Amino acid sequence: MSSSYEAVGRIHEIFDEQQVSEKFRKREFVLEVVDGQYPEHIKFQLSQDKTSLVDTFKIGDEAKVSFNLRGRGFNKNGQMLYFTNLEAWRIEKTAAGAQQPAARAGGQAQASTATQRASAVPVGSNDDNDLPF
Repeated sequence: MSSSYEAVGRIHEIFDEQQVSEKFRKREFVLEVVDGQYPEHIKFQLSQDKTSLVDTFKIGDEAKVSFNLRGRGFNKNGQMLYFTNLEAWRIEKTAAGAQQPAARAGGQAQASTATQRASAVPVGSNDDNDLPF
């Protein structure tokens, strides 16, 4: 079972949509998140019908991104390789207190922007220290 996470920051870069295969398309964007002294640049992926969620955003917009953590392995020439992906499923504008959801997950409650966090944490988690790093 995957957990949902949130990250709040500023849109740093938006990439064009890519048709990866006949049945799969994706679009990536980068969120600049201030966590401590230096900003982090975190790349998220939107896939399939969600690729248009970032259309209403521009570089510099403040946003809250809801996402799932995904990991996969594949065998390349007999060696197992692994990758991790941050699969975004909702993006909300947060500037000036305006909350404008770009998409809603079916049946999930919308989180309040009043509890914005500068780093990614599990939604509904009572312990902010449950990440291994």
